[in-house]
Amino acid sequence: MGRYIVRRLLQAIPLLFIISLIVFVLTSEMGDPLSAFGGGRKPLRSEDRERLTRQLGLDKPMYIQYVIWLAGNDWMTVDLDANGKPDVGEDGQFVYGTRKGALRGDFGTSFATRQPVMDMIVERMPNTLLLMLTSEVVIIVVSLVIGLISALKQYSIFDHTVTASSFIGLSMPIPLLALGLIYVFAVYFKRWGLPYFPTGGMFDPEAGPGWQQTLWHMVLPVTAISVISIAGYSRFIRASMLEVIQQDYIRTARAKGLAERRVVFIHALKNAALPIVTIIGLELPFLLAGAVVTETIFAWPGMGRLFYDHTTRSDFPVLMGIMIIISVAVVVFQLITDVAYTFLDPRIRYD
Repeated sequence: MGRYIVRRLLQAIPLLFIISLIVFVLTSEMGDPLSAFGGGRKPLRSEDRERLTRQLGLDKPMYIQYVIWLAGNDWMTVDLDANGKPDVGEDGQFVYGTRKGALRGDFGTSFATRQPVMDMIVERMPNTLLLMLTSEVVIIVVSLVIGLISALKQYSIFDHTVTASSFIGLSMPIPLLALGLIYVFAVYFKRWGLPYFPTGGMFDPEAGPGWQQTLWHMVLPVTAISVISIAGYSRFIRASMLEVIQQDYIRTARAKGLAERRVVFIHALKNAALPIVTIIGLELPFLLAGAVVTETIFAWPGMGRLFYDHTTRSDFPVLMGIMIIISVAVVVFQLITDVAYTFLDPRIRYD
């Protein structure tokens, strides 16, 4: 197992390098990064644009820009610009935004806010993890209950109802679902004089921050995120359970007189969980990015909202930082998923 983990980690190095290169090229070509300066209220003067282009290294070839982003710019300086007096060093040269490089955890400085990218990500990540992990727990628990009951009571009224509801849930776009929840449980509930749910943020400014406020504000976004995933997860669990409970070893366990609860939860569910573990393992890394649409609609100050806001500004240092962190998380969680297989199914070995 140890050799397998080391081999996978070594294979991930060139993979992450290729991913970072592709993402860097695509991100740097997606818009004008200088539009982030001045808040986009008015176009930059030509002399300011030229100075910023030189200071940010945007006048250099793409491969030089990538090397600076990856390895930092400690090793280079930029010639003095006649309009860049605040940036001049004692030696008559300047290095604008000196950074260590992505290899050392420095993703640079945001073009829009002039804050370190890593600080912006670290500030938003707890909010996203709170929302997304809560949603994931709800999704897994509800899906397991619905999927198990549907499989054990195949073709019952409950099974047919869940099947129809799942198709509706899978075909419903998240923006439509989120806006529908706001319309019913916020607008109409308030109009009817019922306790209504808030539509944005993490707390009411009048009440101030607190765990009660946070939980109350999480209800609608968690519901919007969970409904569609529950529809898909429950179908996977149902199909896996139906396949497993027809296996010979399940019939043998029942013939030996084992309790039905033990047969279902110990023998059947453990093997039926393999496809679900795969889906969860692939989905968990993207929790770091947050649900872009959901966080934007509900004004949740997380990573998804951060990504959306800085996409509209072509702020590619922030976009690169978020996407590289997600890429690393995908590789790590895929490895964790593979290792988890060996605990769920003793037949799987990587030696």
